[in-house]
Amino acid sequence: MDFGFGAGDDVFRGEARAWLGARDGGDGGRAWERELGGGGWIGLGWQDGGAYGGRRASLTRQVVWAEEYARARAPGRAGHIGENLLAPTLVAHGSEEQKQRYLPAVARGEELWCQGYSEPGAGSDLASVRTAAVRDGRTYRVTGQKIWTSLAQDADWCFVLARTGAGTVRHHGLSFLLVPMDQPGRIDVRPIRQMTGTSEFNEVFFDGAVAREVVGGEGNGWRVAVGLLALERGVSTLVQQIGFAQELKEVVRVALAEGVAGDPVVRGRLVRLWAELHVMRANALRTLGTSGADPGGPSAAKLLWGGWHRRLGELAVQVRGAAATAGPYDWDEERPYALDALQRLFLFSRADTIYGGSDEIQRNIIAERVLGLPREPR
Repeated sequence: MDFGFGAGDDVFRGEARAWLGARDGGDGGRAWERELGGGGWIGLGWQDGGAYGGRRASLTRQVVWAEEYARARAPGRAGHIGENLLAPTLVAHGSEEQKQRYLPAVARGEELWCQGYSEPGAGSDLASVRTAAVRDGRTYRVTGQKIWTSLAQDADWCFVLARTGAGTVRHHGLSFLLVPMDQPGRIDVRPIRQMTGTSEFNEVFFDGAVAREVVGGEGNGWRVAVGLLALERGVSTLVQQIGFAQELKEVVRVALAEGVAGDPVVRGRLVRLWAELHVMRANALRTLGTSGADPGGPSAAKLLWGGWHRRLGELAVQVRGAAATAGPYDWDEERPYALDALQRLFLFSRADTIYGGSDEIQRNIIAERVLGLPREPR
């Protein structure tokens, strides 16, 4: 089966493998980030980023670089949040002083960032955040909790959406704050252990933590935050699909090895997944560089790939039959819980229709912003 993406033979698990790869060196991936920064390979897509250490590159060149990086199975990126989310946001909304202070450090691979958006009561409904920030002279004191915060245990900085307007509700009175993570006693990071046995995400507790700066002006955090969310699509979607193709190729290999590829039901599911993956790639190429032009585009894309990846995980264990219920090693005290690649794929992909905005939220966005249907009562 030809996937046409240059997919390799190993299983590439998208965001999860990126996190694991970033941890492999024991330094949170910092050495590799500095290596990339020294070669000028960070900040290719920053608009006007060349003035702050990034390298100018056309959209086509960005795609080529990102896809070849994935095909080479290069180490997972620890700096992707700073490079792909924080930096373009500063370019669009930050002051000149903020750009000069933070962008060069990201471009050199010297400072890592995490994203403080979701909270226990404000996940997909981001406007319900309750983390508060009170002005303290030229800084702010931040108190509250964030959750599902990727890379928080290694990050130097966190950009935090917090409520600076006392008594405000929904999207009013929010600000986009820059918070240094090295604040013992004021910031507590607690890894969240998942059913895969790993801890990709974290809880972060702020207790009077100092926020150095606000981006875009106090009270304008909603506008900045929504602009940042649009950046989570684009070139990264095509890279993600290369990982998906590698995973699908591995599932096909196992189906052949187990002698179930000839089963008409299994064969039909494999062919459908293959066709849907090519459709997703064609759509990603069609919409590349059109961020913001289609208010429902990102939601439709999230629904497509989230459901696709979850179905792939289900098929990954189906083709293995009863063997999928046993771990790859005999149990011992040093490895009491172990999974092989396809078992991790199955378990991790269960979350794909939840994180980054659940399927229900994505459908609401399409219904309200594209189809013009009545808003859901809140």
